[in-house]
Amino acid sequence: MVSRLIVNVGSIFDAYLGEKADKKVRRLSINSAIFGFIMHLLICLLFQLDLIDLNSETSKLFDSYLDSLYTPFSIFLAYEVYELIRTIPESFSNAIGKQFEIITLLVVRDILKRLSDIDASAISTIDESIGILAIECLAFVVLFATALFFNRSKRDVNDGEHENEELHRFILRKKQLAIILLFVYLAIALYSISSWSYGVFNGNGSTNRTIFFLDFFTALILADILILLISYQYITEFSNLARNTGFILSTVILRVAIASPGVSGAIMFILAGFLGSIVLFSGISFERSVTRGYSEAE
Repeated sequence: MVSRLIVNVGSIFDAYLGEKADKKVRRLSINSAIFGFIMHLLICLLFQLDLIDLNSETSKLFDSYLDSLYTPFSIFLAYEVYELIRTIPESFSNAIGKQFEIITLLVVRDILKRLSDIDASAISTIDESIGILAIECLAFVVLFATALFFNRSKRDVNDGEHENEELHRFILRKKQLAIILLFVYLAIALYSISSWSYGVFNGNGSTNRTIFFLDFFTALILADILILLISYQYITEFSNLARNTGFILSTVILRVAIASPGVSGAIMFILAGFLGSIVLFSGISFERSVTRGYSEAE
């Protein structure tokens, strides 16, 4: 019964989140990003030439050629979220690192949108935008460095390498959770796209970063907490539990930052980056000291 469940979960995971599925999704994302970029650029050109008429809110999506970058970045972000879900069974730190990669791209998209919205005729607006832009660029640097740090510390996990049956079960639980989260992701994406499209047709073409990401990170936090609770059955070391709790705290701060506009959001992004890096560095340092202690004892 248990072996059949493992096979079923493994086959479902491979079908939707395996290597072959990833290659297909990646190819689709790249082609969609190129097509979306060209179409968005074409609409911007038609709007600039006054060949199409848009209301004041919707026109903000097409009043600058830099706006055309919004579409491919949004598609790449959607793909990165898919990659995050694939990473969940590997290790907690790998999944957290992928979260920081997503937020880094999200901040870059916000920066590009802010640059496209700067009005050269409004000096006060420029001054205010440059101040926020500088802080957002600093947030990008911190988040980018954090993502690189997590990527450098990435752990490779292969089911076949583990002889511990309990660890097998833990990975199986995480694969089950990843499958559930994939369908939650699709449901949130469908709802966000339909709501946003309805808003555009009704003259509310918002490009707020809360669209999709606020709801998804809420679901992600719940998934992280569930993984932490499940891990209590298999992990007894306080250092690992405290480290994972710190990672969840950084994710919560990221979620709050997504909902916070302007400077406050950028500051919380920076805070989350520092917190995640410090927690990861502390965990690595502790593991090295323990390993060194064992070596000296032998």
